[in-house]
Amino acid sequence: MDKFGSADAVLDFAIKEEEGAYDFYLDLSEKVEKAWMKTVFRDFAQEELGHKKKLLEIKAGKALAPVKDKVMDLNLSDYLVDAEVVPNMDFQSALILAMKKEKSAFRLYTNLAAAMQEPGLKNIFLMLAQEEAKHKLRFEIEYDDFVFQEN
Repeated sequence: MDKFGSADAVLDFAIKEEEGAYDFYLDLSEKVEKAWMKTVFRDFAQEELGHKKKLLEIKAGKALAPVKDKVMDLNLSDYLVDAEVVPNMDFQSALILAMKKEKSAFRLYTNLAAAMQEPGLKNIFLMLAQEEAKHKLRFEIEYDDFVFQEN
């Protein structure tokens, strides 16, 4: 925690990251063509707001349940090319970008957990890392279902 100086500073940083993720998915929803694709990314934007809410509750003193299970990782994003957010993105490019975003968020929270000495904060960041892993897995499944089956 040397970089942050306090638990509040770490939580403020994580809250800003979740706000950024919300903006990312909302922006992505405006860049894709099909209405159902817009809905998928708007739903993810709402989930990121849920993460922000959890962090705000933690900052206010509410405790959360500990992490129970690890999420399986298909590692598909390790083998995909980076995509750029552009107007009228196709679903494949949007999914690749979303997988990369979730992988980055997972790594961020994993690294924050590793840096925490206070068990409660460590657990909070492990929980958020697992949430991001679940998101990434959902995008990987979508990718598998819609992209691999079309090719």
